[in-house]
Amino acid sequence: MSHRFLLDSSSSEEDDDDELILATLHQAHTQYALMNAARPGGSVPGRQYINRNREAGHWRLYEDYFSDAPTYGPTFFRRRFRMARSLFLRILQAVEQHDDYFVQKRDRNGRLGLSPLQKITAAFRMLTYGVAADATNDYIRIGESTAIESLKRFVKAIVEVFGDEYLRSPNDNDTARLFAIGEQKGFPGMLGSIDCMHWKWKNCPAAWQGQFTGHVHEPTIILEAVASHDLWIWHAFFGLPGSHNDINVLHRSHLFAKLAEGHAPEVNYTINGHNYTMGYYLADGIYPQWATFVKPIPSPQGNKRKYFTKAQAAVRKEVERAFGVLQARFAIVRGPARFWDQDTLGQIMTACIIMHNMIVDDERDAEGDHHFDGMGEFATVSHHPSAELQAFLQTHQAITNRETHSQLRDDLVEHLWEKYGGV
Repeated sequence: MSHRFLLDSSSSEEDDDDELILATLHQAHTQYALMNAARPGGSVPGRQYINRNREAGHWRLYEDYFSDAPTYGPTFFRRRFRMARSLFLRILQAVEQHDDYFVQKRDRNGRLGLSPLQKITAAFRMLTYGVAADATNDYIRIGESTAIESLKRFVKAIVEVFGDEYLRSPNDNDTARLFAIGEQKGFPGMLGSIDCMHWKWKNCPAAWQGQFTGHVHEPTIILEAVASHDLWIWHAFFGLPGSHNDINVLHRSHLFAKLAEGHAPEVNYTINGHNYTMGYYLADGIYPQWATFVKPIPSPQGNKRKYFTKAQAAVRKEVERAFGVLQARFAIVRGPARFWDQDTLGQIMTACIIMHNMIVDDERDAEGDHHFDGMGEFATVSHHPSAELQAFLQTHQAITNRETHSQLRDDLVEHLWEKYGGV
């Protein structure tokens, strides 16, 4: 109701009815003021403003988990944030320094905005519990759109700040340690286990659903990963549609790119009297017969081959165990993905893997790692990349060599039987 309308309508009233007119004008002015009140910066026009008392939300969160005498101690913190408080604070500081979006500011009315603790905790709750953005509102006092924006910026910052360190390819020291672990398990030269995981895409666009639907019968996106015994994920390739199989993913991933280009550590080891210069991964039966894969023997005959197949399957399960731990720590990658764009999903998956590796590194059993010190001396580093095309093709041919694959598997059959079969 406008002022003009009110004045026109009031002109038809008698002059002695001033009190009623003033009351009507006051009511209209109050409605007008409420409809056109100055809104805090960042709100959507037409949306109701909610005073969430953000300061109280921050102090409650601080007293619950981050004060000197928190309400919920280290055990509760580890359960709800999936990591120790020291590691969380390290991530908080790095992310806040990297992106000033997480720095606490004042709005145009002079009120303090959300603190870094509130924004990053909201992102963590969505990642670890897999809840919707609106579910963080009542405790953290953060709006749904702000929680989504915090999540997107948080995972991007994690990838940019920590990606080079915690999603690296194995260097010479890493390779020596992985070889030492493989040697102890009866697989000298092993670099880990490889497999693929499907992440359901709930909000896959209708036009893409046929492309992203495979044997799961729902739209999915594939993650190819390599994991070691300590659950560290050394390789992650994410984004191909769920209609692909593991071989299609392998041909498009960058798993052997550094090896083919001559940038990977050069290794030398001996099994059953034969020398080898490339590490290998344990894989299931769908993978090709390459020199860099050790697959199970279908329908094994004889005690030696049966024992090898059983041992290979037991060690290969480490990558599936890593998938299970990753999904347990970050429930968002266990449930259906609710975002619409692939880039955001890729950032979420990559950030979860990086933080998974950070937790593994932070909680690594130093005493257990001591058993591998001084082992794996046969791993040496090559600093001479293959620049010529001929050298690249020769390396690629060596990677896909079927004869080497068969010989390596036969040598491992004999090695395992000699070392453990008689026990």
